[in-house]
Amino acid sequence: MKRTRVARVPTALLRRAGARQSTLVQSTPLISRLSVPSIHQEQRRRHASSISQRPDSKHVMFPGAVKSAFTNTMTFEQPSTYPALPTYRAVDQNGVVVDPSFVPDLSDEEVVKLYRDMLTVSIMDVIMFDAQRQGRLSFYMVSAGEEAVSVGTASALRKEDVVFCQYREQGVFRQRGFTLADFMNQLFANKKDPGKGRNMPVHYGSRELNIHTISSPLATQLPQASGAAYALKIQRMQDPTIPPRVVAAYFGEGAASEGDFHAALNIAATRACPVVFICRNNGYAISTPTLEQYRGDGIASRGLGYGIETIRVDGNDFWAVREVMKRARELALQDGGKPVLIEAMTYRVSHHSTSDDSFAYRAKVEVEDWKRRDNPIARLRKWMEAKGCWDENKEKEARESIRREVLKAFSEAEREKKPPIRTMFEDVYEELTPDLRQQMEELKSQLERYPDEYDLGEFEGGRDSLDKQE
Repeated sequence: MKRTRVARVPTALLRRAGARQSTLVQSTPLISRLSVPSIHQEQRRRHASSISQRPDSKHVMFPGAVKSAFTNTMTFEQPSTYPALPTYRAVDQNGVVVDPSFVPDLSDEEVVKLYRDMLTVSIMDVIMFDAQRQGRLSFYMVSAGEEAVSVGTASALRKEDVVFCQYREQGVFRQRGFTLADFMNQLFANKKDPGKGRNMPVHYGSRELNIHTISSPLATQLPQASGAAYALKIQRMQDPTIPPRVVAAYFGEGAASEGDFHAALNIAATRACPVVFICRNNGYAISTPTLEQYRGDGIASRGLGYGIETIRVDGNDFWAVREVMKRARELALQDGGKPVLIEAMTYRVSHHSTSDDSFAYRAKVEVEDWKRRDNPIARLRKWMEAKGCWDENKEKEARESIRREVLKAFSEAEREKKPPIRTMFEDVYEELTPDLRQQMEELKSQLERYPDEYDLGEFEGGRDSLDKQE
């Protein structure tokens, strides 16, 4: 009963109680540690909204706009009167450093490792795209032209940071330690796939690497990322000894047209969540070019509208992307946490997926021009060659060895059996419910009745996996 009385004390009475408030709260052991800051924060929010308008003030003092100056000229703001946000780059298309303040913070060995990650993604994409065309894979999505965005940003994160991807972030997985076997097991949905074959291909995930499993619907990961970041913030409030962590959320500019994008940014801004939003603006939302997606200044301008620190970066410049992400992570952890938005400008060289023919809505010469003029892998390679840590022989050896490794993992995963048929009924409830057991028996009966109609040899345990198990 004591807890009930404290919980029902009106906030207004707590204000008038003054010092009595802290005594009241502290004397109640059932109130969690988060309850105390929550009460204080609620008071601060209420006080902050009680803004008065002083006589003859030259500025608006309404709660919704406290810094807006009065004017006697009626003018509608025109987007064209504001210059486009600049795009930061550290290294130009020729591999030449253009930012005089830029100093590489990685050893030659570390740069080579990250470059090989980019090469691995690029080579794997070609092989898996062809495999789908051969009917050996049901679906695939490549990330050609966007390797620097994923590998560059991931390289600036910590292992303990939490990641939410969309579906074109193979480089993030690779940089954080996802093996070629991990990729292939998921793509072939075999018995070694942690998802047990329940997801579409390219819907990777890894608990060990702190990467949430990818889902198909656009932008659903964004409010989840804001919520996860808020949870990390609360954990730190409860236990300051926990290392500070951020959430990294990836999405394409097409996903920014979804309502979840706006909800996520607003939640993150108002709750001061330590999350970095990384937008890959690659020019196309499947077949819809950016000119038909929005009329504003890209996605970066939206971050400013939500009161979020924002930057636009050359997404084909590995070093610029890495430097921006390093700084964004630092900003996201300042003052207890706050969101940051990065818009990485790049170009989707590939088709949207294996279900798409992009030459139906864009010229092939456009794609070839981008591949030749500004390839993120070629740009980093030029920088490495100028530094003396890479050459043509190393390039050839790397590509050949990576291709062998990809094909080896491909072959091994393709030969593995599929997960047991039984697994389609499991993992929703701790124990199978009566209706699920009935469905499983019905399936077993169907398979026994028509044994020649179903090839069960590719499934681990075959039909026997449907037998009752204790």
